[in-house]
Amino acid sequence: MSPTRTPDKWLMLGVSMLGQVAGTIFVNGAPFLITFLRDDRGLSLREAGVVVAAPFVGITVSLVVWGLVVDRIGERSSMTTGLAIVTIGATGAAFSTSLTALALWFVLGGIGAGSTNSASGRVVVGWFPVDRRGTAMGIRQTGLPLGVGTAALLVPNVAEADGLRTTLLIVAGIALAGAVASALLIVDPPRPTRAEAADSGQLVNPYRRDHRLTRIHLASALLVVPQFTVWTYMLVWLIDEKGWSTFAASALVAATQVLGAGGRIAAGWWSDQVGSRLGPMRIVAIVAAATMLSLGLLSGTPLAVALIVLATAITVADNGLAFTSVAEIGGPFWSGRAMGLQNTGQYLVSALVPPVVGAVVEGRGYGFAFAAVAIFPLVAIPLVPVRGERGRPV
Repeated sequence: MSPTRTPDKWLMLGVSMLGQVAGTIFVNGAPFLITFLRDDRGLSLREAGVVVAAPFVGITVSLVVWGLVVDRIGERSSMTTGLAIVTIGATGAAFSTSLTALALWFVLGGIGAGSTNSASGRVVVGWFPVDRRGTAMGIRQTGLPLGVGTAALLVPNVAEADGLRTTLLIVAGIALAGAVASALLIVDPPRPTRAEAADSGQLVNPYRRDHRLTRIHLASALLVVPQFTVWTYMLVWLIDEKGWSTFAASALVAATQVLGAGGRIAAGWWSDQVGSRLGPMRIVAIVAAATMLSLGLLSGTPLAVALIVLATAITVADNGLAFTSVAEIGGPFWSGRAMGLQNTGQYLVSALVPPVVGAVVEGRGYGFAFAAVAIFPLVAIPLVPVRGERGRPV
């Protein structure tokens, strides 16, 4: 679909980030309710993990569908609609009268949040040239750690002070602001006509050309395990194991997300400089495995806090690299679905992390859980298709 005007690409990046942040606050803010659900509602750590995994279930089942929608109707309409659904889900959750209803509203909001992944990624890829795209996507990907950081400050502190309803209504207001901004400001990037795309081979299913996309999807799904382990349990670990207050722990979690944002931008800039997305991605996987193993082995020492802060920066650095590579390989008529599949694998794994890791923590402790998680980036290292990386078609 051709745009009616040529917008400022940095404005497009900013609005895309706002949409990503709004969706992230809803989905990734849910784990910060674990202490509230445990202390106020009397749930076990495992039970609370199941409830807060509900948004991840919603986003997981919707990502591929949203990718198809973006490929068909464009970025602006998709993100506006999705954020409106997030607003409805957060509002419904605020007025839910049971944990079952709360979980179901969380699922609905998660479904809406799925729109922001493919749509905002496509906006950035469409408006930025290839030699600046890694940096731009790295900036866009900071929407995730910035959203998590905002949620870390907002969700546990407001829930502790004013309860669940106030917390979720604030989250709904943020999603509504993102929906309005998307509707008013986003301009869909230009694409070739289907006839032109057919002549250049851009309509061909990229999954049939080679296995690069499949390998990137698998590696990214493995690499998201340490990322979500740290994001989900850093707050609780600081409170339970280190004796920190809720405010102090949430402040550190929020601060570490700034480091994560910087790591994503640096990784994107690095990929532009070396002309490779996947080489840096493999190096990030190596460092992530070493960091999580060190954190597990030293979790009872004074070094542990520094290591978990380092882990929050390292374990998110691969996301922008993988996402940009997937969009470039997928091309203008397949990138929505490819990014949808990319995120589906990641969120499917993410939905399992809170209850599974929670069970491991209850059975064997935080140190064992952190060390065990190191195996996932270790397995991801040979899956990253560095040797198969070649020219970027978008």
